[in-house]
Amino acid sequence: MSFRSPWNNPLALWIAYTAAVLVVSAQSLWLRTGKNGYTAYENYVIFRNAFRHLAQGLNPYAPYPAEQWDLYKYSPAFAVLMAPFHLLPDAVGLVLWNALNALPLLWAILHLPVLDERRRRQIGWFVLLELLICLQNSQSNGLMAAFILLTWIALEQGRPTAAAGWAVAGGFLKIFGFFAALPALLYPRTRPFIGRAALWALGLLLLPLLVLSPELLPGVYEAWWALLRTDHEASLGLSVMGWMQAWLGLGPPKVGVVLVGLAVLLASIWSVRRRRGADGRPPAQERAYLWASVLLWVVLFNHKAESPTFIIALCGVALWYWSTPHPALWRKILLWSAFALASLSPSDLVPPTVRARLVQPYVLKAVPCILVWIAISIQLCLPFGAKTKTTLRAHEE
Repeated sequence: MSFRSPWNNPLALWIAYTAAVLVVSAQSLWLRTGKNGYTAYENYVIFRNAFRHLAQGLNPYAPYPAEQWDLYKYSPAFAVLMAPFHLLPDAVGLVLWNALNALPLLWAILHLPVLDERRRRQIGWFVLLELLICLQNSQSNGLMAAFILLTWIALEQGRPTAAAGWAVAGGFLKIFGFFAALPALLYPRTRPFIGRAALWALGLLLLPLLVLSPELLPGVYEAWWALLRTDHEASLGLSVMGWMQAWLGLGPPKVGVVLVGLAVLLASIWSVRRRRGADGRPPAQERAYLWASVLLWVVLFNHKAESPTFIIALCGVALWYWSTPHPALWRKILLWSAFALASLSPSDLVPPTVRARLVQPYVLKAVPCILVWIAISIQLCLPFGAKTKTTLRAHEE
């Protein structure tokens, strides 16, 4: 019987991700008290409270300083879907919430199209530390990354209904998640995808009617929209906009930067779409690169991007690197620079003074990811797929 290294065993990944959920949840519950006397898992508390506020006919987007330290900013549908967590004690609900942000992501990684099993496992290990940062903040970004990857998996398998459902779910979790629907333009069954996405969106738009009267529903959406508009003006985050201000002293309109980034993303999609083969799809490697670009884009062009958000971007960096058959040295440098600055810089391995004076003011967490996104965009807009043949195995399920 041959010995199999734990690093090459999918079971080891499942154990590691489950252990991460349990350890981080136990740590948060043990600390109990966090910033300004609130809990150490306050994001989860905000998500959980949103259902009660909505069900009681209150404005879920209003401040509730006696209950939580920040505002609820997600969709009304997400608040309804948090109903089961509202019924659970925190000791159970927090563990299940963190599991929801870790285990679906691992499942999606282990079922990624294009890549072989070894490369999938390497991605799983690579993003684990970044996932810990997300879990320590009881954030939803692991789930968001899973939604994007599940959209890709379903499209590759020719399941437009499931793909549309995952893409719309991501959009109702975080607005930028809707952009995960754009690569559907690469696939043969675009029209069914669009129609089913519209039905999914309608269903989630009306989902709050389970707990609200029809008269109250428009007001809830007006309050959400008002919050998003105010929130858009408030910060730059670990984004392209934040980098431009920190490094170049520029303050261009956020909407303008997003539109330029969107134009580049659409140009990448158009360029790749032109190189579709006999099966109606572009080469496998180019599809992988495009999905990596989307994973990076939804973080880098989000003005509210913060450290826990980068589990999504690191999935994009990893996908870009491990979908390249023979990565050159410059790719390796970017890969490990992204790991060091994204996953290690917030840790105790970096002295607090370095973080305060260098890492945070200069948005260093985002810089390697920005460079990777630029590299991907250049590669996608050039017809390299027509000149080279990938050695990666495409899954035609």
